[in-house]
Amino acid sequence: MSDPHTFQDDRSTVPGGKPRIRVAQPEDATLLFGLIGELADYEGLADAVKGDAQLLAAGLFDRRAAEALLAEVDGEAVGYAVFFATFSTFECRPGLWVEDLFVKQARRGQGIGRALLARIAGIAVDRNCTRLEWSALDWNEPALCFYEGLGATPLEEWRALRLEGEALRNLGGR
Repeated sequence: MSDPHTFQDDRSTVPGGKPRIRVAQPEDATLLFGLIGELADYEGLADAVKGDAQLLAAGLFDRRAAEALLAEVDGEAVGYAVFFATFSTFECRPGLWVEDLFVKQARRGQGIGRALLARIAGIAVDRNCTRLEWSALDWNEPALCFYEGLGATPLEEWRALRLEGEALRNLGGR
């Protein structure tokens, strides 16, 4: 049986400015972290970025806590996605959560975000996942319209919650 955390990588050249989606490799950590910085800037959250390329590489490639895809056009990295496994107790099947989906502003509207999500959706189907989920900032109307155009359903009745820092340590007794 194959490893459920791996999937076939398409490293073929895509002519004509079409996006090529490939699995990020350890040597891509610095490039990927740079794109994460661009996402943080876009979202007005640059001060919230606490990691670095080494921590990212350790999380993705050593611990395998998540997986990453890079989108390239004519050899230039123009976007990325980071995703990881979840589990639905109601469905009793796995799912995938998209932590980040980012396309450089100059490259938006060219099918790159759709290509990244389509690749992840294909991985979800191959892994017998019941769903693909993510969150979006409520002010990001272009993203929200894009996602709804793909058939995504907003979960208006759910609220995201987070426990971090001192509150996390306190609850964990540390």
